[in-house]
Amino acid sequence: MSLHDRVESLKVKHAALETAIESEVRRPNPDNAQIHDLKRKKLKIKDELSRIGTGAH
Repeated sequence: MSLHDRVESLKVKHAALETAIESEVRRPNPDNAQIHDLKRKKLKIKDELSRIGTGAH
């Protein structure tokens, strides 16, 4: 996998996690543990993108 492919894959995962977080927050009884886990995963991806030298936009 090329660096570009890796970055694109991470950006897709980052966006999917953001969508999952928003969906969970909007539920009538959001699962705070699930939200925390999703945010942790999203931050890990953002950190990896930063190490590679690109933003997570």
